[in-house]
Amino acid sequence: MAWDATKLKDWQIAEEAEKNMPSVEELIEKLSLRKEEIIPYGKTPKVDFLKMMERLGDKPDGKYIEVTAITPTPLGEGKTTTTLGLIEGLAKRGKNVGGAVRQPSGGPTMNIKGTAAGGGNALLIPMTEFSLGLTGDINDIMNAHNLCMVALNARMQHEANYTDEELAKRGLKRLDIDPKNVEMGWVIDYAAQGLRNIIIGIGGKKDGFQMQSKFGIAVGSELMAILAVAKDLPDLRERIGKIVVAYNKTGQPVTAADLEVDGAMTAWMRNTINPTICYTAEGQPVMVHAGPFANIAIGQSSIIADRVGLKMFDYHVTESGFAADIGFEKFWNVKARLGGLKPNVSVLVATIRALKMHGGGPAVVPGRPLPDEYTKENLELVEKGCANLLHHLEIIKKSGIVPVVCINGFYTDTQAEIDLIKKIVGAAGARCAHSDHWLNGGDGALELADAVMDACEEESNFKCLYPLEMPLRQRVELIAKEVYGADGVDWSPEAEAKAKRFESDPYYADFSTMMVKTHLSLSHDPALKGVPKGWRLPIRDVLVYGGAKFLCPMAGAISLMPGTSSDPAYRRIDVDTKTGKVSGLF
Repeated sequence: MAWDATKLKDWQIAEEAEKNMPSVEELIEKLSLRKEEIIPYGKTPKVDFLKMMERLGDKPDGKYIEVTAITPTPLGEGKTTTTLGLIEGLAKRGKNVGGAVRQPSGGPTMNIKGTAAGGGNALLIPMTEFSLGLTGDINDIMNAHNLCMVALNARMQHEANYTDEELAKRGLKRLDIDPKNVEMGWVIDYAAQGLRNIIIGIGGKKDGFQMQSKFGIAVGSELMAILAVAKDLPDLRERIGKIVVAYNKTGQPVTAADLEVDGAMTAWMRNTINPTICYTAEGQPVMVHAGPFANIAIGQSSIIADRVGLKMFDYHVTESGFAADIGFEKFWNVKARLGGLKPNVSVLVATIRALKMHGGGPAVVPGRPLPDEYTKENLELVEKGCANLLHHLEIIKKSGIVPVVCINGFYTDTQAEIDLIKKIVGAAGARCAHSDHWLNGGDGALELADAVMDACEEESNFKCLYPLEMPLRQRVELIAKEVYGADGVDWSPEAEAKAKRFESDPYYADFSTMMVKTHLSLSHDPALKGVPKGWRLPIRDVLVYGGAKFLCPMAGAISLMPGTSSDPAYRRIDVDTKTGKVSGLF
């Protein structure tokens, strides 16, 4: 029986569900694993993916199901909740099913969005471990990333203090790094807007090289992107060495390998390549691997986790960050292409709350009560808001992946509102299912599970939006017009100069295009809801991730370091000092 999600907090449901969480031995038996394929780590073991692929590499892949969403409100529309609910629903239908979700960041966990553990009866457990570090992958990424910055600043200090001859005595050659052309900054896994722009090295000659620097959020680190796309440990090691840390005074890149820090960075990262096993509240296995934030990063669970999941499960469910314009676009044109994988179905999550916002409803503000329009029936707002849903549906159709629209049910939704959405989606030629997984777990997701199973039997005609041979500016123009609905692209002089340089250098020819854009609108402006018309996409800069092999055009004023709100979650998180149990997570 499902727990009463209208009365119990997520952490309370998790506490009850964890009483029945499978043991490692039960996991091994359920998935027909070998003991040596499991790496013990408390309640959440890792899967040794190399050993798994060695044994199962020739086994046919299961069905590959991706979960995305319409443009969300600032509260999120439940992609992870739907991912977990779908897994529970397919299990109720007797299917061998599992999935892969992204690692939660400390930024949203301690801020306004919560832990990305799902919610209600479609929840990931053990919730506390999942939310607060899990097996330490993000901590390892932070240490590896910041070690690289330590190496950079120390090298700049030594080159400022020593002559070429003195450097040679220490086995060093002058890299001649330009302090005004440093690509990397430091990372911390919180939303710390006060660290976006900093000065380091204040003091004397022994206190580091003085220069302007910056912090980003840890899950936006290039190392997280590398983890998401790496094939194995040798690939990870090679990619880390190619990270562009800065440029010298003649404009040539200075890499982690040039700083001789890439080996030590890999030492910090060596254990991160193996996915961690967690569970739905109903006991189905779900791998956790790689990170969130599709607006400023790749926003995908890893290729490694999907490759393993497709061998272990007959139905493998994975999720992409935010909406179809950014998370799904990166799944479509980057992750699936790099992984050589063919998706079968994409589930497009919509809520009546978000549709009403796009239909002209009042602003949804985190920490404030929802206006009445969102808790009472309003068919006019729903109908107008469906324009945003249909736009995202068309994005998925362009990929050739079979779409299924999921109405993620809230207990305030009315049947008339649900029926209206189903009618509109049906007229657009797509399947649509209403799902009450938050309220009822797997039993509430049976309609969705049936729609997905039916869609999996349809042929997927998957194709990428653009060939790798297409130049960067043409790719961005195509994404802006075909995915976002823009009239075109406006490049700042600096961004265009960089783009031309990348296009003229064959080294960057096979780099993926990784857009950086707000998740709160199809456009670059988070205030523009619905389906904006008559606008152009402004690109102000292009970042280069040499190890991940990404070129990252930055649209609008988006920052790589989010901010913390005035009413963050950490105000309500605490520990029972008698039992050590954490309360307040959501």
